[in-house]
Amino acid sequence: MHSTAISDSATQQTPAEYLAQAVRIAVDNVRNEGGPFGAIVVSADGQVFEGVNRVTANLDPSAHAEVTAIRNACQGLGTFDLSGATLYTSCEPCPMCLATSLWARIDKVYFAASRDDAADGGFDDAVFYRYFEGDAADREILPVAQEPLPPEERVAPFTEWSLNTTRIEY
Repeated sequence: MHSTAISDSATQQTPAEYLAQAVRIAVDNVRNEGGPFGAIVVSADGQVFEGVNRVTANLDPSAHAEVTAIRNACQGLGTFDLSGATLYTSCEPCPMCLATSLWARIDKVYFAASRDDAADGGFDDAVFYRYFEGDAADREILPVAQEPLPPEERVAPFTEWSLNTTRIEY
């Protein structure tokens, strides 16, 4: 739906203009059974890729606008490395979207609404921020523990990876 790529770098806009566009696609997405979030990735060469929140529409908890825009940009550019790109998003990215931006090597992120604005609108991600920013008590909502396995079994995927001469480093 929103996966446009515009290659003409002469259409470069200001950060405020890209943010306004992200907000407009978020509003439009609400009108099309999606969540109130929109995002735009502008590649280093000026191509524009949009993404909207489709969590409930697609029954996919990872279908946040930022992740969708990053996926669209990667597919459109044929790479998983978006170095030089900028992400513009209608709302402050949640921890998953920030992590995805880091993995994609996005250079900069601009956002319109804050996490507090999102909470006021019924989208309170504070528990997720606390999970990463808080103490051990904040991580009780999702216990994560390493289970002991023999070392050779535990690292078998990495051993196989290091032996694979056709791997693509990332």
